[in-house]
Formats: sequence, structure tokens, C-alpha cells
Amino acid sequence: MYAKCFKRIVDFTASLVGMIVLSPVFLVLMVLGAVKMKGNPFFTQLRPGKDERIFRLIKFRTMTCEKDKDGNLLPDEKRLTKYGKLLRSTSLDELPELLNILKGDMSLVGPRPQLVRDMVFMTPEQRTRHSIRPGLTGLAQVSGRNNITWEQKIEYDLTYIRSGITLWGDIKILFMTVGKVFRREDTVREGTVSDMDFGDYLLEKGEVTEEVYQQRQKEAKELLGV
Repeated sequence: MYAKCFKRIVDFTASLVGMIVLSPVFLVLMVLGAVKMKGNPFFTQLRPGKDERIFRLIKFRTMTCEKDKDGNLLPDEKRLTKYGKLLRSTSLDELPELLNILKGDMSLVGPRPQLVRDMVFMTPEQRTRHSIRPGLTGLAQVSGRNNITWEQKIEYDLTYIRSGITLWGDIKILFMTVGKVFRREDTVREGTVSDMDFGDYLLEKGEVTEEVYQQRQKEAKELLGV
């Protein structure tokens, strides 16, 4: 009953209250972001949502748009600023996602919205994680976040769905998330700046061939219309 009827009401109410209460922080980060990033403080990206409907995720920008002489973006480690690292370590870069929750694209708790180019490498069973709205936080985030394998991450997402979605379960995950944020745990996989794409991970492990890898990347681009 909660998952079908009341979860959306809780999401809308909590995100609206959150936006109002945190509006001073939001405004400060907008101004700081515009200065630090030398322009637009927001980063948007198309992600698969419920039933794999594509929506535009919004976050605070943590990396610059610097490019090399050929017009290609520089590697993440060169574009990630000290300000961006601070936003990531405190999870403040996620704050604008409250707007996604208000719109109904996301939920407070659920599987994190991955990239479209990650989704196309998932098995049909793994893709059932998209049967519900993606979350601002989820079981995978409080169980290791970026310091667990892709397989573990997806399995936690499926466990959240299979075990039955309850109000108490969501509250527990939210409180665990607050603890993780204050301790600044598992924000980035050890030894990396950003987590590795699922396709790159599978290719590195030898679980997909180069041919399959390229085919799936093409499929992702078609879904994004690029």
C-alpha cells in the first residue's frame, strides 16, 4: 500500500519542505557555483527513470568544461576542482535532485539513476531495477556506494525492490544516508576520481567483447538521440 499509494505523497511533501528549508544553502551554492565554475552552476544529464523513461537529472556542477586543443573534454581528474571535491564529499552536489523528486522523475529512496550507457549493459533481470522511480539515495548507497562492485550495487537495488518497499525501510535508509554523509564515506571508489562505467567495467573483466561493447554504446547513443 505504501509503495503504490503513499510513497509519492511522502516524496513530494518531503522534497518541497526540503527545498524551502534548504533554499538559503541552495542560493549560496548557485552563486558560488557560478563563480567557481565560471558560468552555469548546474550540471544536467539524461538518465533512465521508472520504466526506463529518460529524464534530465540535475545536480550542481563539480567539474569545469575545460577542453584540449582538439576540442575534447580534459580527463575528469583535471576538470574536478577543489570546490567540486568538497561538493561531492558532502553530497551537496545532489541537492538540486530535490527538483527531480518534486517533478516525479525520482523518489527520495530507490535505485540510483545510472547512465543510459550503463543500462544497456545490464541483463533483463538487472534492468528490473528500473521498475520503480530512481532514488536520491538507496540501499546500495548505504551499503558501500562507490566502494562495492557493480554486481553488488545492482543486487542491492534488486533486493530493495524484492524485499518489499516500506515506510520504515525508507526511513532507515534515509537515516543511514545522513550518517554516511556526515562521515563522508564511500563518495568515490578508492583510487579513482569517478566511478567506472558499467560497460568499461565488463570490458576490463573480459565479460563482453569489444564488438559487443561498441554495439551497446551505439544502442545507448540511439536511445539518447545522438
